[in-house]
Amino acid sequence: MNFNSMPFVALFAATIVLYYLPGTGRRWQLLVLVVASIVFYGWEQPYLVLLLLFSGAITSLASFEIARSPDLVRSRIIAVAGVATMLLVLAFFKYNRLLYETFVSELSSASGPARLLLTLPLPIGISFFTFHGISLVVDTFTRKAGLREIPSRDSHLARTFLYITFFPQLIAGPIMKARDFFPQIGRKRLRDVDWELAARALIAGYFLKMVVADNLAVQTSAMSGAYAAFLPSLTLLLLVFAYSCQIFADFAGYSLIAIGLARCLGYELMTNFNFPYIAQSFSEFWHRWHISLSTWLRDYLFIPLGGSRRGPLRTALNIMIVMFLGGLWHGAAWSYAIWGTVHGLALVIERPFLGSRFYTSELLALRIARTLIVVVFVSFAWLLFRLPDFGQVRAYLGALASNWGNLGGAEVVMALVAYSLPVVIYHLAQFGLSASIRPAARAWVHAGLLAMIVLNSGVAGAFIYFQF
Repeated sequence: MNFNSMPFVALFAATIVLYYLPGTGRRWQLLVLVVASIVFYGWEQPYLVLLLLFSGAITSLASFEIARSPDLVRSRIIAVAGVATMLLVLAFFKYNRLLYETFVSELSSASGPARLLLTLPLPIGISFFTFHGISLVVDTFTRKAGLREIPSRDSHLARTFLYITFFPQLIAGPIMKARDFFPQIGRKRLRDVDWELAARALIAGYFLKMVVADNLAVQTSAMSGAYAAFLPSLTLLLLVFAYSCQIFADFAGYSLIAIGLARCLGYELMTNFNFPYIAQSFSEFWHRWHISLSTWLRDYLFIPLGGSRRGPLRTALNIMIVMFLGGLWHGAAWSYAIWGTVHGLALVIERPFLGSRFYTSELLALRIARTLIVVVFVSFAWLLFRLPDFGQVRAYLGALASNWGNLGGAEVVMALVAYSLPVVIYHLAQFGLSASIRPAARAWVHAGLLAMIVLNSGVAGAFIYFQF
């Protein structure tokens, strides 16, 4: 079920009504949210709810036993077993075909039970709810989840299922750590909701998704077809940056919608994007892009590997491991792993120079140069997302290098610029522009965005990160 579909609007309206009925207590509200989340997840493929329930049960059982056990060795064994189980389930559903085709043979050669297992559909959101489960188990083991005093197994099970299935963040995040989510669980009152903040997040999110991302998706579809070989180089170049705007608008839009929906229900999700395309280094970019994933990888992978405490060579190796696995997390194709590796190399190469004059100078020209380097690198790296086939990437770059003599496509160029412009303006607003807008003017801006959603939405499509 997509956030931009009528079934979801109906589900959310019914949830709000039941959730805030007069006299409702914490347990009733929790039950309403869990049931709504299961309906949301299983709307199109109900049988996949079984996997979600299995993941929630494993997470709840492991974290409960860890919290109640005074034996550190036993707790560690349970934590390792719980995390390993969740990772094996993720690997089986997400990477079975990739591993089979890499180490065994083509998928078409499989037969019998092997083919049946290899053709099972990828459960949407499996990467996200798996990471939530790992967070709860690890935070409980390290005593960071605030779970030392659990009233009962049933109470913990209910709270765990709310954390795992909470529908605003279930499909594509933000990835909330257990230590940040569990303290928020409690009775919610209608009068405590900041409706203005919720509305602003929802309007901005739906605008980025339905007006910017969905319209750009129509234009950037030309990138993956044979037609791209004949497009002018200027158009091909604009398509690269337009797709960069599209993937930002799509994912940042989803995150803002999730944040707005959660606020309506009395929960606060973390900010997932902080104007990433004004970053002046690759490390800063990863502090601004998909922040919930970056901090998750830092806390649960980079730091346990040793972080930056064991010298520059070990730090570089840890960065490469984290970025390789982070890239592979995005999709079951080696192109995603290479995308992560390329970003890892950029982080490693720039790290010794971050204290140099080029990176520390406040001269406007150098600040612009640093930002342009990041934007150009990141945008071209997105080709590995848009064109997972390496042959397509080579063909696209070849056409880009050789088609400068071609002319035409003025309408396409105008559409790419027009629908990319809001992302540019959105980032420029970081430089003090948004703070100078008066409340009345801000209301008119959001009214204009709402009008654009109604009048100029593109062809509705699933969110890009649903596949991850």
